[in-house]
Amino acid sequence: MQYTLTTERPDTPEAIALIDELQTYLESFYAPEHRHGYSVQQLIDAGVNFFVLRVDGSPAGCIGLHCLPDYAEIKRMYVRPAFRRHKLGVRLLEHVEAVAQAKSIPLLRLETGIHQPEANARYESFGFCLIPAFGPYQDDGVSLCYEKKVPPIA
Repeated sequence: MQYTLTTERPDTPEAIALIDELQTYLESFYAPEHRHGYSVQQLIDAGVNFFVLRVDGSPAGCIGLHCLPDYAEIKRMYVRPAFRRHKLGVRLLEHVEAVAQAKSIPLLRLETGIHQPEANARYESFGFCLIPAFGPYQDDGVSLCYEKKVPPIA
């Protein structure tokens, strides 16, 4: 299995398809007030670095990194079901951690939810720790917020 990870605009047809699939998946678990993912236009307007992962040329997943002054927030991470269980989520996380590291951003943060135990286990196995709600998020009993320190380049 050969994979590539490229920087892309979130408004390409393949990126839109991945984002739409993620949105549909999240809608099955969370009410609108508990879904905080950026739309394609919000990703563009916020200048989010967006990456598409392909396996043997087929789009398999995506991830965004919103770089802020004190931390970078992971947005719109998704791996298509047919490609899960191949550690592609780890590849996506390793990539955005390297991007944050290259930009000297000391922290990665993300917001997810209680109805995604597999994703939450992946974040925790990658070194993310639960933190109180940050930024625009609230402790609402549904959201979970995570943080990981980014090691400086040696």
